[in-house]
Order: sequence, then C-alpha cells, then structure tokens
Amino acid sequence: MSSENASSPSLTRNLPLLVLFLAIVLGVGITIGILNTPGAWYEALTKPPFNPPNWVFAPVWTILYVMIAIAGWRTYLRAGNSRIMQIWYGQLILNWIWSPLFFTLHFMWTASAVIAVMLYLILNFIGGNWRADRLSALLFIPYALWTTFAGLLNLSLALLN
Repeated sequence: MSSENASSPSLTRNLPLLVLFLAIVLGVGITIGILNTPGAWYEALTKPPFNPPNWVFAPVWTILYVMIAIAGWRTYLRAGNSRIMQIWYGQLILNWIWSPLFFTLHFMWTASAVIAVMLYLILNFIGGNWRADRLSALLFIPYALWTTFAGLLNLSLALLN
C-alpha cells in the first residue's frame, strides 16, 4: 500500500495537477449533465418504485466526480500512463457518454450495456489499486455502488418501457 498521504511533499507539490483533474472531471461531467437533461421524455417513462427524485442525481454525481478525480490524480502520480490509468480513462469516457445515449438519443439498451462495461472497469480499477493505493481504491467503492444502482435503474427503465 502506498505510504503517501495527502500531506506528503510529492502530493502537495502536485496540487495544481489535482485542480486540473477536478476541473476536467467536474467540468465535463456537469456540462454533459446540463446538455443532456432528463426532460419530458424521461418524465413520461414508467419508472420502477425505487426511482429516486431527479434532484438526487446532481449532488450525488458532484460528490462522485470529486472522488473520481482524486483517485485519478493519485493514480496518475503513482503510475503515470499505466494500465490502471488507462482503466481510469476508460471508465470516465463511458461515464460521459452514458447521458447522451440515454437522455438525448433514448438508447436505453445501449446505455445499459455501457453501464455494464463501465462497472466492469470501475471494479478493475478498485482491484488494480487495492494494494498499491488503497485510498484510490476506496474512493471508487461508492462509485461502484452508485453505478450498480444506476445500472439496475437503467435496465428497469428499459424493461418497463
């Protein structure tokens, strides 16, 4: 497990890079959310009983995006352009394409497949970082749980509609 913590010199020296990771992950994520809102189409769908109110999604995703950015930053500092970093990039790209697929294009089944692959990559990121950087792995656990829930919700919406 990495012995570096948030106050270590190498992490502190790389705070501008953390700001960049946060700005990109949050900036792109929030922009995609604004450009691909649920809208009337989503409101008209038959929803499962566990469908949360729409206001829940923005704060949850904001918190998750901060955690995703921190985990990516830490992994990048430790492992550069390694396989584990490629997994981080992959899950993030899939994350960003899900909203346009689902909310704008209404491709519920395709979006469901994207979530399945995204969850696979998230779990691989957790496993790949578990020994090398436990904090980065732990930061992805709420993301894995939320993505599992989102996948179940996506699949339920596809089946009901």
